Amino acid sequence: MNHVEQDDSSLGQPYGILAIAASAGGITALTRVLGGLPAGFPVPVVVVQHLDPRHQTIIAEVLGRRVKLPVQLAQEGQQAEPGMIYVAPPNRHLLVEAGGRLTLSSSELVHFVRPSADLLFESVAGSYGRRAIACVLTGSGSDGAMGTTAVKSRGGTVIAEDPELAEFKGMPQATVASGSVDFVLPLDEIASVICGLVEARTS
Repeated sequence: MNHVEQDDSSLGQPYGILAIAASAGGITALTRVLGGLPAGFPVPVVVVQHLDPRHQTIIAEVLGRRVKLPVQLAQEGQQAEPGMIYVAPPNRHLLVEAGGRLTLSSSELVHFVRPSADLLFESVAGSYGRRAIACVLTGSGSDGAMGTTAVKSRGGTVIAEDPELAEFKGMPQATVASGSVDFVLPLDEIASVICGLVEARTS
């Protein structure tokens, strides 16, 4: 496990949100990370998974059968609640406003994708600052690297799947290369580290 120590000034302030992004290979990776979060997880979880916009998605149903937390597609204006997982719908950007209000956007593609991890992460950085955790899992391309830089610059915590162990290394490798990462972890260690971070801040 590789990690960079957090600035002590960020300690003691509870986390408010967990944002996760994945692309190619993401369903398996998301299942393993989200499946490791306990029932009653104390913050909302927002997820961007690149999906084919031409097909109706069943990602919420698939994840919901495999994890302990309730899973649903995010809806415009919805209030994000602790212990819930909200997945960006196909072809819509997912943003989180201050106070946890979810918004959906059909604005232009970012790095050729919609939903964009960068936009999600930038929104949680602006709304939550050091209370945000951003996590980048397997995927091709570089989506998420700019957004995690925003999270880190606001004092938040950034986790990347170890690119050398990821099914597709592009996204986690770009995130690590950005210099914004606090933890570079094998997939099966990510959930326990997230739980440890959240519990340390809320205890």
